Amino acid sequence: MTIHRRSLAIFLSIVLTVAAAQVGVAAQESKPTIRHHRVAEEVHDDSSSPEVEQAETAMQHGDFTTAESLLQKAVTGKPNDYRAWFDLGYVYNATQRGTQAIDAYRKSVAAKPDVFESNLNLGILLAGQGDRVEAAKYLKAATQLKPTAHPEEGLARAWQSLAHVEEDNDPQQALAAYAQAAKLNPKAVQPHLSAGILLEKQNGLDAAGREFQLAAELDPKSPEALAGLANVAMMQKKYPQAEAALRKLLAANPENNNARVQLGRVLAAEGKSDEAAQELQQGLKADPGDPHAALELGTLYVQAGKDSEAEQQFRVAVQKMPQDAEAHYALGSLLMHEKKYPEAQQELLVAVNLKPDLADAYGNLAVVASENKNYELALKSLDYRAKFLPESPASYFLRATCFDHLKAVKQAVEYYQHFLAADEGKLPDQEWQARHRLIALDPHHAEKYQIKQK
Repeated sequence: MTIHRRSLAIFLSIVLTVAAAQVGVAAQESKPTIRHHRVAEEVHDDSSSPEVEQAETAMQHGDFTTAESLLQKAVTGKPNDYRAWFDLGYVYNATQRGTQAIDAYRKSVAAKPDVFESNLNLGILLAGQGDRVEAAKYLKAATQLKPTAHPEEGLARAWQSLAHVEEDNDPQQALAAYAQAAKLNPKAVQPHLSAGILLEKQNGLDAAGREFQLAAELDPKSPEALAGLANVAMMQKKYPQAEAALRKLLAANPENNNARVQLGRVLAAEGKSDEAAQELQQGLKADPGDPHAALELGTLYVQAGKDSEAEQQFRVAVQKMPQDAEAHYALGSLLMHEKKYPEAQQELLVAVNLKPDLADAYGNLAVVASENKNYELALKSLDYRAKFLPESPASYFLRATCFDHLKAVKQAVEYYQHFLAADEGKLPDQEWQARHRLIALDPHHAEKYQIKQK
């Protein structure tokens, strides 16, 4: 019997934690992230109209309605007032009018291209609307300008935002930008997290691990950093390191059920089956509806010879994930082992219908179909298996017996002969049976099939 054990990579539920963190970064960068302040030069700027000063005072008190009215009056009187357009862009964004905010920031940049804040905010808003190419243009400009206040923090934000929009088009440029952000703000965790996630996507696991480690050193309780370390270690099959990261994650947050279930999977990969089962059981108590954990716990029960407990968990997985081929395959394979052939056939048929390239399932389906005397289905299953896997002595023998039952003598003889040629004494009982059947089916050549004593 083959019980399929899904690759740990499929179960990287902790990746969801990291992915959520990345989504958070994207969301954060989709709107201006710097607090509003005047963008006039440090020298006295008397180019703006009095309405701008009044509007900024209203903005400081959260009175955006008054501010908008004053700013509209200001830009009507001075269409090239970059400061008024900047403030108006801020008001529009604060009141959830992104398209108008972008238009206002564009006009501010057009009137005065060398203002850091207007380039940064325009780039971030464009990124939030999915226009990454255009966003990169303004964010690159921002990285070469001087913020009005908190220059290193502001430039770090610009580099971080630029890196985010460059990830798809130019990953290497994105990584360089993340490095710049980290250099400007050495205490910031986010540039290292973002770089680690990008490197992990590129399969640069060693480099990703270093970035996650730096993030963890800056914030030892960072769930994103610890999850990243665990993910990378698991993909590298460095299970002790993954275990250590997950235990730290649980120490920081004992209620993190994803981490607990993941720890169970890592322990299973380390061969610590009892500890793994305990963690998975505890995880399932906290979240009885986790079908992936049920599937993994069922696999551990199979390994421990606890078929009844395994069947219960596999049934939970199938019930919760009716479209998951692996769950049906696991249940069908266990039912085959328990000699519950009709139900096993049903589950395995569902599995291959859901995932036609699930190669190993076809072999098990052929076995149970033969036990159910459905020899045509058994042969068809073996034909599908042969598309993905080479023939084996066992598959030759099963083909031979199916043709034998169907009284297809020529094919039965052919496959019994294939089996004997390929087996080389590994299945002596089946070899003895094959020779007996060949003598009965091919009596004219009986002398070729010497029968050895069992």
